[in-house]
Amino acid sequence: MQKILHACIIGAGLMGHGIAQVFAQAGHKVTIFDPDAATLDVAPQRVAHNLEQMGLTSGPVLANIFLATDLQIAVADADIVVEAVSERLELKQQLFADVARFAPRHTVLASNTSVIPITAIGELLDADARGRLVGTHWWNPPHLVPLVEVVRTEYTSEKVFDSTFELLLSLGKSPVKVHRDVAGFIGNRLQHAMWREAISLVSKGVCDAETIDTVVKQSFGMRLPFLGPMENADLVGLQLTKLVHQVIFPDLCNDLEPNPLLNALLEQGHEGMRTGQGLRAWTQEQADEVRTQLALRLITSVQKPAI
Repeated sequence: MQKILHACIIGAGLMGHGIAQVFAQAGHKVTIFDPDAATLDVAPQRVAHNLEQMGLTSGPVLANIFLATDLQIAVADADIVVEAVSERLELKQQLFADVARFAPRHTVLASNTSVIPITAIGELLDADARGRLVGTHWWNPPHLVPLVEVVRTEYTSEKVFDSTFELLLSLGKSPVKVHRDVAGFIGNRLQHAMWREAISLVSKGVCDAETIDTVVKQSFGMRLPFLGPMENADLVGLQLTKLVHQVIFPDLCNDLEPNPLLNALLEQGHEGMRTGQGLRAWTQEQADEVRTQLALRLITSVQKPAI
């Protein structure tokens, strides 16, 4: 029989409520902490909406979720704490220093940062707490995307690294082990390498932003769920792969700073879907449709057909 754990999720926003949902769906007790009462109060509604989209009853899941505005109380008997706050190093460092003071000595300290090295996040921790600090990078939306990157530092204990991996497996996720603590880990390094080239192509006038999305979605993007890049390289052969690289690598974007196009757009107040304009123009209806269709397609891809 599965041991029921107490998971504390710090941050009730975009990622936090979805991570909490995964633990609660697996039958674990979950406390969500957020200092902002308004954000915290709507977290159960967001979880209920997710479950409704998935065709699941929300009652049993919501019964496992509790809300807290006091950090010390929230982590007092937690077996694992998952931090899902904004990407600010100083905030995360201080947060984990506080959690380490308040939580039991066995508590796994997990950060959901997307790109910040875990080692840097743990700089204020003592040796014992550093040994319990591990990265768990979930992907948005976390209740639907299977992957979680489990990141170890040179200080992370083998026991914490392995037990966190096994816990995520038990939650129905598809965890991978990241053995070196590099910025962006694996997925975001791959994703943003493509984004860097895509934005460069637009900034150089090769094509517009909509064309980039069309090319990705109507070509190699269709293969990616079934054929990863390493598989594809072996499929076409490493000799061809090498020849292609010899031609294209010298011409690829290798900027070490964000593309000036981003600054130009931001200076005009164009931040993306939220403001109605980013690299592409968006109505509220179009933005909502993208979010809805993404969720529905992910639900279809991860749900097992009934036997």
